[in-house]
Amino acid sequence: MNAFYTAKYSLKLARWQARRFQAALRWGSQALAQTPAVLGNAMPKSGSHLIYQVVQGLVGLGPFVNPGFPPVNRDEVNDKLTDDEALANLRRMRPGDIAYGYIKALPQFVSLLTQPGRATIFVYRDPRDMVVSHVYYATEMHPGHGMHRYYTTVLKSMEERIHAAIRGVEEPGSELSPLRKKYEGYLGWLEQPAALCLRFEDLILDRPAALNRILDYLVERGFTPRLPREQEIAILERAIAPKKSGTFRKGQPGNWREHFSEANKAFFKEQAGDLLIRLGYETDDRW
Repeated sequence: MNAFYTAKYSLKLARWQARRFQAALRWGSQALAQTPAVLGNAMPKSGSHLIYQVVQGLVGLGPFVNPGFPPVNRDEVNDKLTDDEALANLRRMRPGDIAYGYIKALPQFVSLLTQPGRATIFVYRDPRDMVVSHVYYATEMHPGHGMHRYYTTVLKSMEERIHAAIRGVEEPGSELSPLRKKYEGYLGWLEQPAALCLRFEDLILDRPAALNRILDYLVERGFTPRLPREQEIAILERAIAPKKSGTFRKGQPGNWREHFSEANKAFFKEQAGDLLIRLGYETDDRW
C-alpha cells in the first residue's frame, strides 16, 4: 500500500479501539467480553453487502463493535489478500467485533470461525442468479473488473457471457473459475453446525424469519439480548438498505429466468451437475 492507504489504515485502527472503548462504557466491559465476534460471510455476488448491513445493525442491539475495515480478505485498495493475510485479519477480531468477507470453507478458516466466541453467518444464492449478477456487474457496473474487457469485446451477447461464466475462462488477463468449482470452495460451510447458513433469497423474501434465525443463532453463540425480539428485528430491518451498496442492481430471486436461454439452461445442467439439488434450489433437473 502507498503512504495514503497506510495512513488511512492507521486511522481505522485507532477508530476501532475508540469504538471498543465506547462500547465498553455503554454496555460494560464484561458484557463486551462475552459477546461473540461475528463474521458475515458470502460468495461474491451472493449477498455479501446485504449480510454486512445486517451485522452492522447489531451495534444497536448490544455490545457489538463495527471496526469499519474492508472485507477481511481484501486490503484498503480492494486487492485480494492471501489466505494467511485473511486468517490474520480474522484472528485479530476481538469479542463483539463484526466483519464481512468472502471466506472459503478451507480447514484453517473453518477451525477458527467455528470456535466458541465466534459466530459465522454464511449466505449463499441460487447459482443461476449469481451468474447473471456477476455478468451484469462485470459488464455494465465495474469497468475495472477483470472480466470486463472479455465480456464486452470478445463476447457479443448475454447468452455467450452466461455460457462463459458457467464454463470459466482461461484467457490471459481474464481468468475466471468454472461455476461448479467456485461453489465447491464454499459448500463445506453447509456441513458446519457451528455456522449459520442462510439463503440470500430468504433474506429478501422472508426477512423477519431470516432475522429471527440470525438472532436465535447469536444467542446460541453467547449473545445476551437486551431488547424485546420485535424491537431487535425492527432495528436490523432499518439497517438494510440495498441501494446504498455500490454493487446493487436488482437482487430479486429468480431474475435468471429473464436472461437464461434454452442453450444456457442445457449448458448449466451439463456443467453444474447436481449443484442446484445439493443447495436445495431444485429437486431434479427438469427446470
